[in-house]
Amino acid sequence: MKRRLGISIYPDHSDFNLDQQYLQKASELGFSRIFMSLLEISGNKDSIVQKYKSLTQLAKRLDYEVILDVSPAIFDILGISYDNLSFFNKLGVDGLRLDDGFDGKKEALLSYNLQNLVIELNMSNDVAYVDNIMSYQANKPFIYGCHNFYPQKGTGLPFTFFTKCSRRFKENNLRTAAFISSQAGSIGPWSVNDGLPTLEEDRNLPVEVQAKKMFATGLIDDVIIGNAYASDDELNKLSEIDRYQIEFRVEFLPESNEIEREIVLNNQHVRRGDITEQVIRSTEVRKKYSNRANPCHDNEKEFQFGDILVGNDNFGKYKNELQVALMPHRDSRKNLVGRIAANDMVLLPFIKPWSKFKFVQAND
Repeated sequence: MKRRLGISIYPDHSDFNLDQQYLQKASELGFSRIFMSLLEISGNKDSIVQKYKSLTQLAKRLDYEVILDVSPAIFDILGISYDNLSFFNKLGVDGLRLDDGFDGKKEALLSYNLQNLVIELNMSNDVAYVDNIMSYQANKPFIYGCHNFYPQKGTGLPFTFFTKCSRRFKENNLRTAAFISSQAGSIGPWSVNDGLPTLEEDRNLPVEVQAKKMFATGLIDDVIIGNAYASDDELNKLSEIDRYQIEFRVEFLPESNEIEREIVLNNQHVRRGDITEQVIRSTEVRKKYSNRANPCHDNEKEFQFGDILVGNDNFGKYKNELQVALMPHRDSRKNLVGRIAANDMVLLPFIKPWSKFKFVQAND
């Protein structure tokens, strides 16, 4: 599935004009999905329709897919039924995220709704929920999965649990989504807002690193900023990431030479399939640059996790092979040319046998 970036809007807590500007900016940068919460509505039904409809109309003009977060309590407040979803056609949304689940049979039936709305399921439970729904012959193209976000610090999902939950959905070949947290956003559905990530360990990471990690798992198709509003800088950085392979930021040593920088930055790297625990090896580059000299420098140090190494002139057939250190070691036949940026170190475990990866120069 093609991978997408998304943003979140909270019409009952945000400024309408700022919402419009946010939608426009994100659209220009390639964002194509909106999570919109209906869980904390206030006011009468007509005013709710008008407020949400105005935003969804703009979103549709900008080619967003809009998913609305709902619960049974909201249906009661609005006096509408799960048996007739025409109310949501008035709003102009593309789908409903069910904050609470039913018995499986109900969700499967909902996926055949006359309005052709996507039914998005809560992914943040490691139970056979989705398998039960699919066993009732759900309309698979109209079933998505989306994790929760967690406003309270310390309550987000641990990574191992997250992967177990996510695999249940990917094994059913369903579109999946999860949330990352802006470090600038202060708006969410509730008064407590310590950020809005799915993964607790990522709560304070730069937003682009969180997104890279989500995509790197191979389990998440849509990455959504949970809180509003992300800064322009965050939106720009997210728009620049490669959604299909990890792109590490590299901080070069001043002594690194032209050939080393070219090897690092100007090539598609592939980890060898017969892996080693000590280093990640990208070996095709040594063939391409076999005739290029590479004198020794910074080769007597103990290399550390995340160091980027290139074989020097003393390394025979391995000259100009690129390696990334995973364990401390010494080898004077390798030059230390740079290091992976500190925040990107969390991405190294996702480089598996035959993984593709690239490097970009970190901004000073």
